[in-house]
Amino acid sequence: MNALFTPQRMALTESDIERLVRSDNADDRAVATHKVCRLMERRALSESERAAAQDIVRMLAQDAAELVRRALAVTLRASDLLPHDVALKLAQDAVSVAAPVISHSPLFSDADLTEIVRSGGPARQIAVARRDSLSETVTSALAEVAVEEAVVIACANDNARFSESGMGRVLDRFGESEVVHSVLIHRASLPVSVSERLIHIVSGALREQLVAQHAISPETALEIATATQERATLDLADQTGRHRDPEALAKHLAANGRLNASLLLRALVRGHMSFFEHGLAELSGVPHARTWLMVHDAGALGLRAIYDRAGLPARLFPTFRIAVDAWRALTSEAGDMDSGRFQTLLIERFLTQAPYAPREDLIYLYERLDRRLSAQSPLPKAA
Repeated sequence: MNALFTPQRMALTESDIERLVRSDNADDRAVATHKVCRLMERRALSESERAAAQDIVRMLAQDAAELVRRALAVTLRASDLLPHDVALKLAQDAVSVAAPVISHSPLFSDADLTEIVRSGGPARQIAVARRDSLSETVTSALAEVAVEEAVVIACANDNARFSESGMGRVLDRFGESEVVHSVLIHRASLPVSVSERLIHIVSGALREQLVAQHAISPETALEIATATQERATLDLADQTGRHRDPEALAKHLAANGRLNASLLLRALVRGHMSFFEHGLAELSGVPHARTWLMVHDAGALGLRAIYDRAGLPARLFPTFRIAVDAWRALTSEAGDMDSGRFQTLLIERFLTQAPYAPREDLIYLYERLDRRLSAQSPLPKAA
């Protein structure tokens, strides 16, 4: 110890060392611990000095006084000088000792943090949630078992990465919490499926924020809120150009039993070919790349084969064939046509050729056409 802590090298006095090693007063030892750790952290240490410093850290972690261990934890909370085994030991200490290390130490692996979340109790879960960044592995553990306060803290942090399933689990557990609703809405981005679920459950004021924050049209929010769900979902599909993820929307709807012929027909006639392709892929179990080839086969056999495999009604195939042909012809003519104009012409062309589509779908499309013709500005580009 004397070789490491010479006055010339570390500016520690004999009194500091005496207080650190021999003092019976916990306050004195805590002050000395802070000073020793701070100086070790600030100095460039050789390999042998670093090993000696870590031996001292291990000794301090054994101190009987919580105040001393807390001084150690606070001073070295973000330091790689803290040995991994000591970091794990401190994480299991009293909360006042554990929390600074859990929240800041770079030494913990995702596996370490996941174990802390699952076995450490609420205070440690909150400490994990307060870290500057979190992987999907850790947030999934928080979503699964952590207390609401920890989940809220993590959700409020855009550097905490959540998988779609993890965020869905948050809503499964805390779907009635307005605090959870609020922090999710204010995240920088949300999966389409989560946006759709939130529209169903949030209050009016929060719905307005969701609309503003995540590019969901007020019309979409209102229609979902009033249970005209297929219409609202298609308006959400209008915005998948912003989300750039029609596959995720198709998967979500299929998983919830809402991906049906009516929805696919309406989407197709509104120009959402990519969503239509992914919808067929989900219902048929055929990969999207192969589905694309079958849909865009110049003949009728490919589309018919994937349509039948998707389990869609045979009586409606001619109607879908007309819609695909209309989309293909208009696409070849469109050039630089804006998306709003494209959608209007596609609906018009379809309606002139398919008067025998289901009545409720025709009514829907006529309403959409009327709305498009009266609109003053184009919608975002169709998928």
